[in-house]
Amino acid sequence: MPRLVMKFGGTSVANLDRIRRVAKRVGLEVAKGYDVIVVVSAMSGKTNELVGWVRETSPFYDAREYDAVVSSGENVTAGLLALVLQENGIDARSWQGWQVPVKTSSAHGSARITDIPTANFDDRFTRGMKVAVVAGFQGISAEGRITTLGRGGSDTTAVAFAAAHKAERCDIYTDVDGVYTTDPRIVRKARKLDRIAFEEMLELASLGAKVLQTRSVELAMRYKVKLRVLSSFEEPSDTAGTLVCDEEDIMESNVVAGVAFVRDEAKMTLVSVADRPGVSAAIFGPLAEAGVNVDMIVQNIAEDGRTDMTFSLPVDQVARAEKAVQTARAAGTINFHDLIADEGVSKVSVVGIGMRSHAGVAARMFKALSDEGINIKVITTSEIKISVLIDRKYMELAVQTLHDAFGLERA
Repeated sequence: MPRLVMKFGGTSVANLDRIRRVAKRVGLEVAKGYDVIVVVSAMSGKTNELVGWVRETSPFYDAREYDAVVSSGENVTAGLLALVLQENGIDARSWQGWQVPVKTSSAHGSARITDIPTANFDDRFTRGMKVAVVAGFQGISAEGRITTLGRGGSDTTAVAFAAAHKAERCDIYTDVDGVYTTDPRIVRKARKLDRIAFEEMLELASLGAKVLQTRSVELAMRYKVKLRVLSSFEEPSDTAGTLVCDEEDIMESNVVAGVAFVRDEAKMTLVSVADRPGVSAAIFGPLAEAGVNVDMIVQNIAEDGRTDMTFSLPVDQVARAEKAVQTARAAGTINFHDLIADEGVSKVSVVGIGMRSHAGVAARMFKALSDEGINIKVITTSEIKISVLIDRKYMELAVQTLHDAFGLERA
């Protein structure tokens, strides 16, 4: 039988009524002739509750025990869904990560999947099992310890299972009905996309779109797993949602597919840095060691042996970054005159594979922002994206302006 992977997030399984609704949806796919692998998250809010209990119990907790506790939320959901499916007359069984086994690295809290053997499921499907309900977000290390995959781990679990089992498709059920040209809460005219290329989805996910987790898109692109994003709260349909697929599977793409944003960014500038070989490593090495997620980087033209270095980072990491840079300065590894932090900026980006073959995208973007009196502080580009840092107070206006400028409300 062909195999289908279905993943349901926390809001989709938030209570028993919703789990029963999920079971009916799974039953429809079984009736079509699929062997189904269902990957589930913990019930909405449960993981945060478990994390809170761990931190309250032990501020300096053992990461191995953290994973043992936090992974239990998915186990509960998997067992309950399997029970409901059985009540509906469907041969279903729940599986925890170690039973599959989902083999991972030993990095507790942020493990990476290394292998998913298919023998267990192949045997059980051959013997009549119709649905395997898998606890997402978890696996087992070479040392035999339970591991968790970090934020968005259930999405990654689902895509990894689809790749390992060569599934026809991986359906990701969420509380939204697909991927939009931008956040509909900011732009009412935002349009749901029928299809989007892996590369575009990866850029949008990394630039602030929260529909899919970045690691899951990377994995899908590498193994050519077709993803479909759709809502678990709407009536089932074969054409629902948004298909994330190869560029070749899209007849013709718009120049720009979407506008993404990150609201809470900061801009930090080291003024008058000594311009010499290795200065960038001397700055960004300590920042990396301090766990600061540096994004956009701009170095000014050197004058009299000095230059300015500007970079963006999440606003909640500014204090950590300042400490790392000042410590490096005190140690003599960095020489600069001043450190300026601007905590009132946002990042806005346009993304589209059509940029590869169309000139003038940057000019249109910059003119649209200029016409609205929005000043650009930093610019970075890649083959299929242009990102700018602007004052946070103009973020929503910028998103609306760019959505209109590229006509994204039109198919």
